[in-house]
Amino acid sequence: MRRYSACIEWLFAEEGDSIPDRIRRTHTGGLTAVEFWRWTDKDLDAVEAALDETDLEVTSLVAEPMIALTDAANRQAWLAGLAESVAVARRLGAPVLIAQAGDDLAGFSREEQRRALTETLKVGADILKGSGVRLGVEPLNTRIDHIGYFLDSTREGLDIVDDVARPEIGIVYDIYHSAVMGERTEDVLKDRLDRVFHVHVADHPGRNEPGSGGIDLSHRLNWIFANGYDGAVGLEYRPIRPGADAVRAAIASLDG
Repeated sequence: MRRYSACIEWLFAEEGDSIPDRIRRTHTGGLTAVEFWRWTDKDLDAVEAALDETDLEVTSLVAEPMIALTDAANRQAWLAGLAESVAVARRLGAPVLIAQAGDDLAGFSREEQRRALTETLKVGADILKGSGVRLGVEPLNTRIDHIGYFLDSTREGLDIVDDVARPEIGIVYDIYHSAVMGERTEDVLKDRLDRVFHVHVADHPGRNEPGSGGIDLSHRLNWIFANGYDGAVGLEYRPIRPGADAVRAAIASLDG
């Protein structure tokens, strides 16, 4: 059975509420897992209490600080933050940390930036080793949401993972970002699905709920699972319709 994870930065959210409130609403709505972005802006004691209360799983959170890994000058600061992020992930039981490569930096060639990113991830793998936590680097689209971002190609992301050559390092595959970049899932993930640690979904246009746009999300997910993926699917979309019924409808469209 597929595991869907509600990104509570956007889902089950009401104005002025707290992250623990969203965890409880996710549970009431029938889901078994949540994910979120930064941990440094959360009350971790309250988050942990809500997770214990609801028995919900955390599938992923962001490795902080969110600074450019394409800049070698950021390496030591990011690695120190990664160690803290691993400790938080272990505390909350999250198996995956998500990292973003950072922007395409003026004054540095792509080769220099890719080397900086790769070398940083290699050292980061030593911090992750034996922790039970893995790190997924996330390619993002540069056509709509993240203009100027360095890593907009799933294939290049997987090539970087292959260069790092450590089991602690993989990618987060966001179907929305991939589709916006014109990629076909079965082409870009062929023979390398084992490097995918986590999957995100949203529809296009609008980055809204599955079923609201034109991406063949169900087909792509079916291919991913049929070819061996057994991780969670993060519902990381901006909801047009609020409430648990709308989330269940979105999941039904994915399972169709």
